[in-house]
Amino acid sequence: MFSIKVVEPYQTLVVDEPIPVISNPDEVLIKVTSGGICGSDIGIWNGTNALATYPRIIGHEFGGIIKGLGDGVKDFKVGDKVAVDPVVSCGSCYACTHDNHNVCDKLEVIGVHRDGGFREYITVNKSNVHLLKQEFDVSLLSLVEPYSIGYEINERGRTKKGENVLILGAGPIGITTMQVAKMKGANVIITDILPKRLDKAKEMGADFTVLVTNQDLNKEIKKTTGNDGIHVIVDTVCVPKTFEQCIQLADPGTRVVVIGLKNEPSNIKMVDITKKGIEIIGSRLNKKRFDDVIKGFESGQLHPEQLMTHQFDYTQILDALELITQHPEEVLKVVINF
Repeated sequence: MFSIKVVEPYQTLVVDEPIPVISNPDEVLIKVTSGGICGSDIGIWNGTNALATYPRIIGHEFGGIIKGLGDGVKDFKVGDKVAVDPVVSCGSCYACTHDNHNVCDKLEVIGVHRDGGFREYITVNKSNVHLLKQEFDVSLLSLVEPYSIGYEINERGRTKKGENVLILGAGPIGITTMQVAKMKGANVIITDILPKRLDKAKEMGADFTVLVTNQDLNKEIKKTTGNDGIHVIVDTVCVPKTFEQCIQLADPGTRVVVIGLKNEPSNIKMVDITKKGIEIIGSRLNKKRFDDVIKGFESGQLHPEQLMTHQFDYTQILDALELITQHPEEVLKVVINF
């Protein structure tokens, strides 16, 4: 089988490897049909992902068709279309035993800490496999994972119907967060520095868009929310400056959700948090949100086909990586087809 392997930064190969075999009764063999390229994949490729080791088969956004079952797998059958949750946890630490397996002490992510799904076949534990019950375009199976991030963000932020949600950044995670917030009945303002991304966000359901290079964000918030203010702010840009901006923009009682993993400190004064009673909430990966996302796909409330802007054959992986890095204004989600 063919696999996409990053041997070291900027050295990516399509290599021929043996098809994996089922080694325990709880495993499933999957013929991968598609994989979505994420920022963490780019980080492994260019050497900026501090969590990755080399060589590594990349890909944590992927799905496919079941081709084999271990003796202990009863809930699936050969031929099922499935998406794979890449979160692997120990099951016994404090986080795991208190329903927070996505921040497990020994957390691993398929495609980052262990070999991922950018290959023709993969074996995974049945607990990571999620069934799509309706007929579904196999090119879109990989997009359950990025929507699970947006779903988790909204759950962490406790987004409710009628609330005003501000999302900084209209990249893939900003867009998935926006669509899930709209599914929950919220009003969404989304920002970016790229007009094309804001056009796409509007097309996909955003109530208001703000081009922060040309418009005053504070004024636009006041204009769109009146005296209601912002109830939830989500930072998907994830740099110290935008974290600081979230605190400045927050109204009394605002819930601020952050997903950044940078080690750089932000200049935030405690008084700015305390005097407004702001909640700062971290959100990492997803906590068993795949089935919720799949329901959104199958009901038509979430639209992965709009998120996917480009498709490439797996042999064109370098072309795909170069497109993302050189023309980000053209891209939301690039899907690799196997």
